[in-house]
Amino acid sequence: HLKTFVNSSVLQPTGRVVGIIKRNWRPFCGMLSQSMIKEATRHLFTPADRRIPRIRIETRQAANLVGQRIMVAIDGWPKNSRYPNGHFVKNLGSAGDKETETEVLLLEHDVPHQPFSQAVLSFLPKMPWSITEEDLKVRADLRHLCVCSVDPPGCTDIDDTLHCRELENGNLEVGVHIADVSHFIRPGNALDQEAASRGTTVYLCGKRIDMVPELLSSNLCSLRSNVERLAFSCIWEMNHNAEILKAHFTKSIINSKASLTYAEAQMRIDDSTMKDDITKSLRGLNRLAKILKGRRIAKGALTLSSPEVRFHIDSETHDPIDLQSKELKETNSMVEEFMLLANISVAQKIYDEFSECALLRKHPSPPPSNYDILIKAAKSRDLNIHTDSAKALADSLNNATVENFPYFNTLLRILATRCMMQAVYFCSGMDSDFHHYGLASPIYTHFTSPIRRYADIIVHRLLAVAINADSTYPDLMDKHKQSALCNNLNYRHKMAQYAQRASVAFHTQLFFKNKGIINEEGFILFVRKNAIIILIPKFGLEGAVFFDNKDKPSPHLSFDSEGPTLKVEEHTFRMFDEVKVTISLDASNIQHQRIRMALIEPVVCFCFLDFFIFYCETATA
Repeated sequence: HLKTFVNSSVLQPTGRVVGIIKRNWRPFCGMLSQSMIKEATRHLFTPADRRIPRIRIETRQAANLVGQRIMVAIDGWPKNSRYPNGHFVKNLGSAGDKETETEVLLLEHDVPHQPFSQAVLSFLPKMPWSITEEDLKVRADLRHLCVCSVDPPGCTDIDDTLHCRELENGNLEVGVHIADVSHFIRPGNALDQEAASRGTTVYLCGKRIDMVPELLSSNLCSLRSNVERLAFSCIWEMNHNAEILKAHFTKSIINSKASLTYAEAQMRIDDSTMKDDITKSLRGLNRLAKILKGRRIAKGALTLSSPEVRFHIDSETHDPIDLQSKELKETNSMVEEFMLLANISVAQKIYDEFSECALLRKHPSPPPSNYDILIKAAKSRDLNIHTDSAKALADSLNNATVENFPYFNTLLRILATRCMMQAVYFCSGMDSDFHHYGLASPIYTHFTSPIRRYADIIVHRLLAVAINADSTYPDLMDKHKQSALCNNLNYRHKMAQYAQRASVAFHTQLFFKNKGIINEEGFILFVRKNAIIILIPKFGLEGAVFFDNKDKPSPHLSFDSEGPTLKVEEHTFRMFDEVKVTISLDASNIQHQRIRMALIEPVVCFCFLDFFIFYCETATA
């Protein structure tokens, strides 16, 4: 039913809705626009999601609901009505309030966040809890090992610990020890069903929505230092060139000797006066990690980038008081390498044992057209990007440098990230393409974060059955049910990402609220027909500066899609050009407050401003 109409010599595709196959209505959050008619009971509701039309509701509480975030449900949409009809559900609180806005973004992104029910809590272990004699009989006792964790500051849900020691034969023993969450969460009970429904822990700014109750996430499963904990261990015997000679999986008991931050672990590695067992273990792990990373990159694994920021939150007001780019240390990479290695080793093991029902994770190769903008961007600086394979792309990115422009390579990697497909969970019996493009690995899964990802719990159960450490159950071996579970996990993971980005966007607005106008340097990331998209690295923000407006005179614009370049009057904008902007908060619309940018340098008249915040997942793993 598509037709084509000619409008000012521009072909404009149009269409007509001829039927609704399935309604996808849900309760919507937003604000009431009170009718100007005195004592009116019919009012329009404006949803927070701009894609949703306004909804007509009837209420006598309008005066009390002005300035409040409310929830409305749609009842129907009469054929002759401009707006659907709905009804008021509940008041969420004052617009702009941190708690209210957090509730809104959780609801809008379908993040389950209600308190855990008594039915769920009834399956938690009774306190005080301790390791039993039975546990000691069926597990490897690794409490003597110099195991430690390395995490971000303030982490309480510690999933993973590591160790490295030299063996009598001169080889090295390296262990990744993961919280044994599946010991506490048994298949099919209310606790398991709730974790499967939530799918993932959601990390917002200053708030965490747990997948499992806090008794497990921050206590009994968390591999804190100086307490005995149940773990699932992946242990390798390696030579000094990080080549795996043997791999062993076992349920275990550990006692972590230290809970370190990335900075603390880095300090130990760098301080030549420190020669304790923990530091020796960290140095061994770090040396091996560098070899492993070099080998991965040589195979074609991608090192991508995205602008990420960290908020410093005031301990009393909980407002963001500072905003800075995240600084990655060697120890970040060290932990990542061994988590990747454990995930790959476990993926191969469970697939070897259960070829039809292994829960795996793949990262599809992008279609060639995805790379068009990346290739053009590099050509604008006389560089060639080859995209025939991940290896060709990785090598091209490694060689893409511009003299006196050190940030260029980072910008190119940010752009490359935008070309990628999304990594997804799948069941091995329902797919034939297992390859993980970003990691250049033929097989991959998630094993290392069972406190915060339900996929890892399923992988733990599969691995436990494979090594005769636990019994199986029907749903675990049903590829159709596994596939349906993967669909939910992919959905929950995607919505969690969106919620996290929305939380960062809201806290960014709070940060700029009392800052006035800030001048900052940025780079042009994209060039459009009537706008430029600017990245501000310091704040991890992107904004659009438009050069035309239907209500005002516009400058002469000339867009070249091959460049791509945009000529505005006498100035030509290219990708990666450096610019200077002012940044400020526009709070004129209380429901849709936004950060705005204005161009300072180069000086161009007729620019009209808009802004958005965009965050992209760097780790396709």
